[in-house]
Amino acid sequence: MKIEARNIGRALSDAGTWRAILLHGEDTGLIRERAAQAVRLVAETLDDPFRVSQLDRETHDRLEEEGTALSLIGGRRVVWVRSSTDALTPMLTRALEVSTDTLIVIEAPGLTSRSTLRAFAERHKEMASIACYPEEGRALSQTVTDALSQAAVSIDRDALTWLMGRLGADRSGVRGEIEKLVLYAGPNGRLDLDAVQDCVGDAGGSSLEDAVFAALSGHRAEADQALERALADGANPVAVARAVLSVLTRLQKVALAVKAGQGRAEAMKALKPPIFFKRTAAFNQALDRWSVAALSRAARETQAFELACKQSGAPDLALCRRHISALCGIWKV
Repeated sequence: MKIEARNIGRALSDAGTWRAILLHGEDTGLIRERAAQAVRLVAETLDDPFRVSQLDRETHDRLEEEGTALSLIGGRRVVWVRSSTDALTPMLTRALEVSTDTLIVIEAPGLTSRSTLRAFAERHKEMASIACYPEEGRALSQTVTDALSQAAVSIDRDALTWLMGRLGADRSGVRGEIEKLVLYAGPNGRLDLDAVQDCVGDAGGSSLEDAVFAALSGHRAEADQALERALADGANPVAVARAVLSVLTRLQKVALAVKAGQGRAEAMKALKPPIFFKRTAAFNQALDRWSVAALSRAARETQAFELACKQSGAPDLALCRRHISALCGIWKV
């Protein structure tokens, strides 16, 4: 059964009512987080070998055996299948033909819309098919605030806005930053802009922003090196697109204010959240180099780049490197 986005929370909280759960999509961190949630809910643990059987690509052929085995110590068992592909479909079909209370949780990032495994899961009444795509905008902001609230940590509005511009799209990276902020704030702590910048400002995400500012300043070698560091740290092309668009939007605001007669320093100071002090020089260099019209065109091209990255089978890494390279040149309108 295909689970709509608004019903995913309920489907996972009732994980024990399903025979199998398929988790697919682009966000591998979110897939792993939701898989662990379902496994823990049913088996009450993630690492008890008597209650949880973990199968990787090399052991997928044991699915039928593990899916029909009885628990030796009581309680329900879970078979946790990782790195799944369409080759799993016939084995899963046979496993579900046998009546058992074992839950099968399947991680399958990268499945296309024509996947036989997805089609089977969406047709089967006792199986949940859940898409896991990177959160953005309000959904991402809500995830961050909810996670901080659960740890009894609050965050100021301007600090949250600044943080949203720094976070990547992958759920595991987001969770890592949240855990760091919780540790920094402490129980019942409050995060203001200075605190968030101190905690996150020199994190792996800074490599991504380094790449953006180096590109917009025309420094090709620095941009390439920073981009590769960011990708190695776990950033993905969609996160690159969002970082570029965030900087372009802020540059546009200042450029338009200056064009209307406001002083540059005054216009930059008016930005909310304020420019991180380490970025002031690079921000000024980019303003010197880009016209208002060129910034508008670059924003449109960046939106098109992000959309292209979200297409199934797109060479997103190649598109990412090409876009950063293009930003290093002079854009004429």
